[in-house]
Amino acid sequence: MPADNSLTVPQHIAIIMDGNGRWAQKRHMPRTVGHAKGAAGVKTLVEQCAQLGIRYLTLFAFSTENWKRPADEVSTLMGLFVQYLEKEMGALAAAGVRLKVVGDVAGFSAELQTRIHAAETATQHNQGITLTVAANYGGQWDVVQAVKNWQVANPGASVTSLTQEQLAQHLSTAGMPDPDLLIRTGGEQRISNFLLWQVAYAELYFTDALWPEFDAKELTKALEWYAQRTRRFGKTTEQVVGASEKVSAA
Repeated sequence: MPADNSLTVPQHIAIIMDGNGRWAQKRHMPRTVGHAKGAAGVKTLVEQCAQLGIRYLTLFAFSTENWKRPADEVSTLMGLFVQYLEKEMGALAAAGVRLKVVGDVAGFSAELQTRIHAAETATQHNQGITLTVAANYGGQWDVVQAVKNWQVANPGASVTSLTQEQLAQHLSTAGMPDPDLLIRTGGEQRISNFLLWQVAYAELYFTDALWPEFDAKELTKALEWYAQRTRRFGKTTEQVVGASEKVSAA
């Protein structure tokens, strides 16, 4: 998909990739087929976002609650993750993609942990789009871990001195801008414990398209919707418009 310079492109997009299982069931296939189909489209999506000038893309791949799913489905998801790291990261790395994995990776197999570490290390100096995969991740877990990590970094300090800015420095996404746009596919309209702190001021876009159906056309729809939004961050519309006019005049 060629870059559309007429769009106001967000710096950071986060996506809850929902609907893989339902996509497969609608076609009378096992849910695991839907997960494979959904994973196959990630590389193309990353390439499209990079072409549009989007600097950060964060995908919710596996939540802390997903362990409750049937064992064969969990096994398939783990296998797809290993397969993605094995087959796709070479091409993405060559394209300048930087990979980060956030979440409690200690809960994964030793093989998967090794592959994650190798992929992150191999791409850590890349200057293109940053692809963050949230795996065994939960927003509540992230905040609790941030508080614990702050305490470790400040052993003599009281938690009463902890500020929002300090806590943000210990979140799993530290060093990245917060998402401007959160997309959820599959027709559901909830955040599902994803980046709870980070999406405080994100624009929320919900689409009925199931994740395997989320293609370049659907991404464009989301970006066109985002371009129509006025982001106020607690200010009035008049204040935001006035500030924009001053910047334009300058």
